[in-house]
Amino acid sequence: MEVPVQPSMSTVNAERVRAVVSAEKKLGATPVTGRNGFVQRYFYLAMSLLLAAIVVDGFKRTVNDNLFHPAVPRPFILWIHASVFAGWVIFFICQSTLVRIRKVSWHRSIGWFGAGLATVMVPLGVTTAIIMARFDTVQLHQTGADAFLSIPFYDMIAFGVSIALAIYWRTKPELHRRLIFIATCGLMDAAFGRFDYLFDHNLFFPCLDLLILLGVARDLLVDRRVHKVYLYALPLLIVGQSLALYMWRSNPSWWQGITHAILG
Repeated sequence: MEVPVQPSMSTVNAERVRAVVSAEKKLGATPVTGRNGFVQRYFYLAMSLLLAAIVVDGFKRTVNDNLFHPAVPRPFILWIHASVFAGWVIFFICQSTLVRIRKVSWHRSIGWFGAGLATVMVPLGVTTAIIMARFDTVQLHQTGADAFLSIPFYDMIAFGVSIALAIYWRTKPELHRRLIFIATCGLMDAAFGRFDYLFDHNLFFPCLDLLILLGVARDLLVDRRVHKVYLYALPLLIVGQSLALYMWRSNPSWWQGITHAILG
């Protein structure tokens, strides 16, 4: 009668070591870039948190004097504006998180709330800009508030167009997510503008463009090419930003006529 050969302890240990080494190799082989890599899986979530940090860091410099404890009380619409636009940043974080944890059905359902929120944001942003320009001119006796309207007006046009296209292409994730990202980055000039140096040297637009360029870098790392959304959007955004800055800083006569008609 043959006795079955039992594996020795050395053989068992060797097999265990090989299994551990194999697992470590698989773990170590997980790419940082490329398809299904770290950058692809976490880019939009990381960017949503970065944008939130920029908003907090920027507005904490002025929110106390301009909203919470101002020497002259601000119009109530400014509170609504701050709440709604902060809500969009929170919405962007939530949507990015839902995609990361694979709750796509929740992402789509909540997306319609975001569409409604964005629809409110555009007229609210324009109305708040006009009311605050009147307030700054009449109550605070500031100069140049009328010319500065070109900046928030441009912001709302760029945001509105980007969101409208994102809603239209909601069934095409590669287009949709980039347009939402661009739209949200486009709101960051308000936060960057709270840094005096960036505001005085017209650098708030280049700063938000750098955020969008991170999306370009993501595409190059993951897909080895730049998506057509960026190829079309970035040049148009830069042209619009340049025009808005020209209208603000130079305040040509034709723009003065428009702002005087708006402000009354």
